[in-house]
Amino acid sequence: MSLNQPIFFPEYLERLENLNKKLSQAIQGLPQAALDWVPGPEMNSLAVLLAHTIGSLRYWIGDVALGEPSDRVREREFQTRGLDGDEFLRRLDEVLAFVRLNLPRLDLEELDRQRPEEAGREPVTCGWALLHALEHGYLHLGHIQITRQLWEHRAP
Repeated sequence: MSLNQPIFFPEYLERLENLNKKLSQAIQGLPQAALDWVPGPEMNSLAVLLAHTIGSLRYWIGDVALGEPSDRVREREFQTRGLDGDEFLRRLDEVLAFVRLNLPRLDLEELDRQRPEEAGREPVTCGWALLHALEHGYLHLGHIQITRQLWEHRAP
């Protein structure tokens, strides 16, 4: 580990890899119908939750913390249907590969630097954006796990 890469960054990547693994496990073996199933009113399908989680991770880490635009359209995430598990796994791996490649550009001083404001978003620091990405991702992991349980225990 170089002086520019303190322990924070390898540990951050480890937490992100763990999230990726848990998200992958949460959809493993599910049929297409399970991914598009909506458990009830005002609830999201697994496909929507996954699309939003993946989009959010890429946005907060890539767009905000690293300054690498993804051209994310958040609203489209909530219209996701018809994608199979392999496509979501590919997208998860794509985000993880992006972070592995680009995270080494950051150092501890960068964590305190403000990121440019965007419409509808308060200014945040690089460190806040990185931590928020994990926090938000793990929150939705819980939603995904519960939605899978609901699918597995639904009435026939």
